[in-house]
Amino acid sequence: MERKRAIRRVGVVVLVANLLLALGKGGVWWTTGSLALGSEAVNSLADTVYSAIIVAGLYLTTKPPDFEHPHGHERIEPFVSLFVAVGIFAAGGAILWQSTSSILTQSYGGSAGLFGAGVLVAAAVFKYILYRYCSTVGREQNSPALVAAGLDNRNDILTAGAALVGVAGAQFGYPVLDPLAAMVVSIGIIYTGYEIVRDNVNYLVGAAPPEHLRALIVQTALSHPDVQGAHDVVAHYVGPEVDVSLHIEVEGDMTVTEAHDIETWVVGAIGEVDEVDDVFVHVDPKELGEWKDEDDTERYTVFSPGGRK
Repeated sequence: MERKRAIRRVGVVVLVANLLLALGKGGVWWTTGSLALGSEAVNSLADTVYSAIIVAGLYLTTKPPDFEHPHGHERIEPFVSLFVAVGIFAAGGAILWQSTSSILTQSYGGSAGLFGAGVLVAAAVFKYILYRYCSTVGREQNSPALVAAGLDNRNDILTAGAALVGVAGAQFGYPVLDPLAAMVVSIGIIYTGYEIVRDNVNYLVGAAPPEHLRALIVQTALSHPDVQGAHDVVAHYVGPEVDVSLHIEVEGDMTVTEAHDIETWVVGAIGEVDEVDDVFVHVDPKELGEWKDEDDTERYTVFSPGGRK
C-alpha cells in the first residue's frame, strides 16, 4: 500500500510540474518567437503528455492482484516506459526538423531576453529537484517508469542549459545560436528516449538480472545450515521484478516435514530480496549427485556457510 501511494504521488507531482513549465516556456516563446524557448516548450509539453500516461499507467500497475492477474499488474510498467520513449522520440524529431530548417533557410527566431533566460534557469533548478525526487523514489520502489521520468528530468537540465546558450547568443547579436541550441536540445531529447528503451527492453524480454543479484540469490539459499548445494538456478525479469527457480540439496534421510521447512525458509529468505517477486524451490536429496561442477553457482559459493565450499 505504501509503494502504491508513493508511486502515484510522484506521478501526480511530475505531471503538475511539467504542465506549469510548458505553460511558462510556451508563454515566453509566444511573445518572443525564440526557437530555443519554443523547443523547450515542446519538450515540456511532451513531458506533460507522457506524465499523464505515466499517471494512468502507474494507476494500473499499482492495482492489487486479481483473478485474471494473480501476480499483480507490475508487468505493465515497462510498457508505460516505452510509451514515454515514443513520445520523447517524436518531440525530439520535431524539434530537430524545425531547428535544421531554420539554419538552412536562415530564418532565425527572436530574442527571449533576460526574462527568457530567467525562465530557463528556473526550469533547470526545478528539473534538478524533480530528477532527484523521481530517481530516489524510483529506486526505492523499484519502479522503471519513475526511473525513466528521472532520466528525462536529468537530461532536461542539460537541454535547458543549451537553450540558455541560444537565448544569450540571440541577445548579443548571434541569432544562429538560437536554432543551434534548439538542435542540441533535440539531440538530448532523442538520447533520453534511447536510454529509456535500453533500460526497459530487458524487463520485457525476460533477461537475467545483474551478476551481483544472481550471486545474492545463490548465497541466500546456501546460507541455511542444512542446504548442502544448489543447482539449476534460473533468475529472470518478469516486468521490473525477478522470478527465481532453483533446486537445493539436503540430506536424503530427512523427513518430508523437515525438508518442507527448509524449502519454506529458503523461499522466504530469497523473497526478502527487494527485486525478487516469486520464488520456486525444488528439494533434492544430495545423494543423487545432481550438483553440476560446471554450474554457474560454483563461483558464488566460496563464502557460503551452508554450501559445499
